[in-house]
Amino acid sequence: MAQPTFSTHVGMVDILPDEVGKWQKLEQIIREEAKKFNFEEIRTPILEQTELIARGVGQLTDIVSKEMFAFERGDDHYVLRPECTAPVARAFVEHHLDQRGGTQNLYYIGPMFRAEKPQKGRQRQFHQFGAEIIGAADPAADVDIIALMMSIYDRVGIANTTLKINSVGDPESRKAYKKALKDYFRPNLSKMSEISQERFEKNPLRILDSKEEEDQPFIEDAPLITDYLTEETAEHYGRVKELLDNLEISYEEDPYMVRGLDYYTRTAFEVISPDLGAQDALGGGGRYDLLIEEIGGQSTPAVGFAAGMERLMIACEELNIELVDEEMLDVYIVTLGEKARKWAVKHLPKLRKSGLSASMDYIGRSIKSQMKDADRENARHTIIVGDHELSEGKFTLRNMKASEEDAYTFDEILRRLTE
Repeated sequence: MAQPTFSTHVGMVDILPDEVGKWQKLEQIIREEAKKFNFEEIRTPILEQTELIARGVGQLTDIVSKEMFAFERGDDHYVLRPECTAPVARAFVEHHLDQRGGTQNLYYIGPMFRAEKPQKGRQRQFHQFGAEIIGAADPAADVDIIALMMSIYDRVGIANTTLKINSVGDPESRKAYKKALKDYFRPNLSKMSEISQERFEKNPLRILDSKEEEDQPFIEDAPLITDYLTEETAEHYGRVKELLDNLEISYEEDPYMVRGLDYYTRTAFEVISPDLGAQDALGGGGRYDLLIEEIGGQSTPAVGFAAGMERLMIACEELNIELVDEEMLDVYIVTLGEKARKWAVKHLPKLRKSGLSASMDYIGRSIKSQMKDADRENARHTIIVGDHELSEGKFTLRNMKASEEDAYTFDEILRRLTE
């Protein structure tokens, strides 16, 4: 009987040891920058109720209608979370985080899931980091969220980016704008793509997201949402631009950027990088003042962003940005004989308790093979132990980079390596 073979699901990949260092470094940068901005980490379950995502993200969005990994267990309906803003909002309501006082400045890092066609930088299991400011209606919160996102890209070294901004209005603004879009697209609807014809009835704003070639001539001359903003919303948008100017954060206005999720109101933004190719979005976000009330909480203003980690990794590769320095092992103990192996097992913990990374051979290879292994592990030093060294009480400490060695007691070795 043939042995079974197993592999990852389509669109889901293993992150192997050679790659993990880059992920850890990126996570470290995110946490350090978030701390500078006074954000606290929040971790929500991977599983969420289907209704939460449907109500939060929007029944008519592609995520809910086409891309969710959904399943049932008894009477319960679950999804693997496709994004994290709705789960964070749920946690805010469920745990009464408003009672902590002030705004809740929260950030997250973790896997998300969408059942879409895998492509470069877009997997079915992918990773996002993001941040939310819950409880602040002031445009300064919008700008602080943008500043945090940009600071992470700056810290990583991604300079070739463009920040695009727009206002998607409030419900009153969007009602008038949707009518204007329908009036504009209706005469030429039969010439447009099938997906845009479908969006025409469900949500005409989404037509502006279309990448279909036949839609572009009509999108280019479509009405602008900024012409339909209420006075209050227009004032908010103007203040956001003013504050971005004050912080010298450059941006481009994109009046056709509407974002893909229904919960956005007022400010919307996106960061793109030409280093990603056709799928050029690094991340984005906006204000979602209606979401928390929609999922059962009190009316609470909020703003946030989400960004893809895989896409950021691709940008780093394109720009030859090394996220981590070459990792090195401090000490590798090379042993000859069973007594030497017992000595190594006893002294490894002493090296590690002193703050050194240390390893040894576990399978009884020759000294030559062990030295090759130490070199493969990029060891700075080896300690060579055999019967002679044990009888003398001195062990050969070899500097692998300088190719220099001498004999010392273990205490002397420990002192030299930790000075």
